[in-house]
Amino acid sequence: MQDFGAAFGAAFQLVISLDPDLIEIVGLSLRVSLAAVVAAAAVGLPLGAALAVARFPGRGVALVALNSLMGLPPVVVGLLVYLTLSRAGPLGPLGLLYTPTAMVIAQMILVIPIVAAVTRQTVEDLKDEYDEQLRVLGVGPAGMVATLLWDARYSLLTALLAGFGRAIAEVGAVIIVGGNIAHVTRVMTTAIALETSKGDLALALGLGIILLALAIGVNAAVMGIRRTAGHAAFA
Repeated sequence: MQDFGAAFGAAFQLVISLDPDLIEIVGLSLRVSLAAVVAAAAVGLPLGAALAVARFPGRGVALVALNSLMGLPPVVVGLLVYLTLSRAGPLGPLGLLYTPTAMVIAQMILVIPIVAAVTRQTVEDLKDEYDEQLRVLGVGPAGMVATLLWDARYSLLTALLAGFGRAIAEVGAVIIVGGNIAHVTRVMTTAIALETSKGDLALALGLGIILLALAIGVNAAVMGIRRTAGHAAFA
């Protein structure tokens, strides 16, 4: 086990010198998580807005289910994706298991409920405020969804950032479907777990520093977007 002081010094040196292994791991982490958030947004934004606008039998059950899915255990998601992509699974012939694509799928499933639930609440609040105006203008359900999504764009960006924070920090699902293979599927969280177990604290701390910086950056972006949204509302 390395001395803590030496380990921190070595970790900062890895970050400052842009160590190739560290940059490769960080780059893969960002690509996987950003792809997962984009895919989750394509599903979650219209789904959440549709649930906010539409009224149908069983809507209450659908909302309860959606809110419950926000607490999906990552390891359970990883197991389900693993079974689906394994050789005996329905998508086994595609050969996606232990690839970055498998990790994108797992993270996307985890992020979709967050994006959809926040979108539903945000759009429903706006609908209550503008419902009469939209009806007077003869805006149909599809047009209402598009209008409210655009009007809520700043608030919805915070939902996407929250989803990115969930995705980038995920370890349970991605280690199951990705396998933590060096130079193939090793991302920051899985690398930190592995290097810590090996006693190589320098790389683990270096990655931890970057992960913490990303978390701070995401929170700062959320605050900035909320401030911008507040100014836009009073403009």
